[in-house]
Amino acid sequence: MKYFGAHVSASGGVENAPLNARKIGAGAFALFTKNQRQWVAAPLSAAQIDAFRANCEAAGYRPFQILPHDSYLINLGHPDKAGLQKSRQAFNDEMKRCELLGLDRLNFHPGSSLKEIADEECLSLIAESIDLALEATEGVTAVIENTAGQGSNLGWKFEHLAYIIDRVQDKSRVGICIDTCHAYSAGYDLSTAAACERTFAELDRVVGLKYLKGMHLNDDMKAQGSRVDRHAPLGEGTLGLEAFRYIAADPRFDDMPLILETPDESRWPDEIAQLYGFAGEAGPGTGI
Repeated sequence: MKYFGAHVSASGGVENAPLNARKIGAGAFALFTKNQRQWVAAPLSAAQIDAFRANCEAAGYRPFQILPHDSYLINLGHPDKAGLQKSRQAFNDEMKRCELLGLDRLNFHPGSSLKEIADEECLSLIAESIDLALEATEGVTAVIENTAGQGSNLGWKFEHLAYIIDRVQDKSRVGICIDTCHAYSAGYDLSTAAACERTFAELDRVVGLKYLKGMHLNDDMKAQGSRVDRHAPLGEGTLGLEAFRYIAADPRFDDMPLILETPDESRWPDEIAQLYGFAGEAGPGTGI
C-alpha cells in the first residue's frame, strides 16, 4: 500500500502536525519536531508527547508513515571541531525527540565539507556522527537524504550514501531517503519509466533498496545535472510526471512515507489525490 503525504506545519506544537496532515488527505507526513532554523528548543513536554501520540492514533498514522526532518543548521561532517560537536549535540537531541514521540526514523541531510577537508574525510565524520547518535538513543533509524550537490554538500552521489552506510556500525538503524528533485539535479535521470528503471537499479546496486526508508516527491525547476536544489509542483518542472507515475505503481515503494515538499502548500490535497490516483488507490480522504 502507498502512503503519500506532505511536510506539514507543526506550528503551535508537534501535536498539530498529524491534524494538519489529515486535513489535506495525507496518508503520511513529515514534520520538524523543533524550529528547523534554531539550534536549541525547549524540551518536549509530557502533554505534547501524549497529545502527539493520541492525535497520530486517532488519525491512523503509525511510525512507518511519518518522516521527521532535523534542523537545517546541522552539519554532521563539519570540518571544525567545535562546529562538529555542536552539530552532533543538536542531532542527538533531534533523535531523542523522535524517540520520545514514538517515531522510528529521522531524515537528515548528510553534511558539507565546506571545501575545507576532503570528501572522504567528511563522509567518515558523518558516519562517526551517526554512530554516536545511535549509541545515545534507541529505536530510531538515521535516514540519510540524498542532496542535489549544491556547493560543498555531499550525499549527491549514491556512492556517498554507500560510503557512509558501509562505515556505520549498526546497519539495522541506518537508511536512506531519496528526493526526486535532488536526484535529478545531481544528474540521475528520472524523466521516463525506462530512466527510472535504470536509476533505481543503480541505487539498488550501489546502496541497496533495502535501506530505503522514505522518499521526497518533488519536481525540479532546474535542468538535470544542474546541482541546484529548486523544487517545483508536480508536472510543472523539468522532471515531469513520469517519475511519480513510476513510483506510485511500483510495489518496492510501498509501506514507507512518500512526502511532497512542493512549493505551493495549497495544492497539496490535489497533488496527494493525484498520486493516489497514479497508484490506483483512493487515499485516506480528508478530515478526522
